[in-house]
This record gives sequence, structure tokens and C-alpha cells, in this order.
Amino acid sequence: MTNYFELFGLPVTYELDLAALSQTYQELQRLTHPDRFADQGQQQQRIALQKNSLVSDGYSVLKSPARRAEHLLSLRGIELAGETQTMQDMDFLMQQMEWREMLADVTADSGEEVIEELHEIIEAQHKQLYQALQRELEQQSAQSDQAAADLLRKIKFIDKLHAEVMEKEEQFFS
Repeated sequence: MTNYFELFGLPVTYELDLAALSQTYQELQRLTHPDRFADQGQQQQRIALQKNSLVSDGYSVLKSPARRAEHLLSLRGIELAGETQTMQDMDFLMQQMEWREMLADVTADSGEEVIEELHEIIEAQHKQLYQALQRELEQQSAQSDQAAADLLRKIKFIDKLHAEVMEKEEQFFS
């Protein structure tokens, strides 16, 4: 597995200097761009394309707080991608069901207020979950990494709800 933090010469931490990430990305893109290797053989061009793709993938992962956390956990031996583990927090699951029921009840006549309320709930949940995620990732222990993984699972639930809210909003109010 590629360590994108290493690739970008950044410390392996959740909190990143996004300006430094962007600057390094621009430099690596310039150095690995396939056009720079146009006068060389096909093998060199293919290698450049692969490196350039790796740089793009790394940038995409590191600039996204959720994907960066997942990558960091993966480097620590916790794989969340494609996992089938179910959420254990029953209170959280019940809250999710309540929010989804609110969303299901949205109509063109009554939905604008509900949509706005759900946006506020999602924003508050994101803020709370990401702050907790950062604290857990900073501790760098097996227990805190498991707690971070659980928080990341919740963030994915909230992100899915957010996508559903946006879809419903577009359906009724565009």
C-alpha cells in the first residue's frame, strides 16, 4: 500500500497543512506529467502516467478529511474499505432512522423547513464527529484507532444521509 503522506513528504497525521499539500501536489504533477516524457520511449511514458495517477489519487485522498482518516487508519492496520461490519451504536442507528423518516415525509408543500432542519443537523453532526475523530487519531493507540474507526463509520452514515437530503432537495425545490 502506498503511503500518501510519504509520497507528499508530509507528516503522518490527521491534521494537515492543506496549502502545503496543494503546493506539493502542483510540484509533483509538474514533475510527473506525461507530456514531460513525450520524447522518451513508451515505457517511460507509461511509468510517468502511473506516477502522475498515483499523485492525483494521493491528493484526492489527503485533501478529503474522511478519506484521509481512512487512509491513516489503514496505515495503522485498520481497513474500513469494503468492510461489512455493522454499526453497534443503537442510539445512533435509531437517530438515523428518525432522520430518514423525516426525509421520507418531505413533500413540496411542507419540505423546505424539514430540509433546512436536516441540513443544520447534518452540519452539527459533521462538526461534532470530525472533532472527535481528530482527537482519537491524535492519541495513536489501538483503542483510540478503533474509536476513530467507529466515528468514521458514523461519518459515512451522515454523508449518505446528506446525499439523500441533497437529492430530495433537488427533486422538490430545483
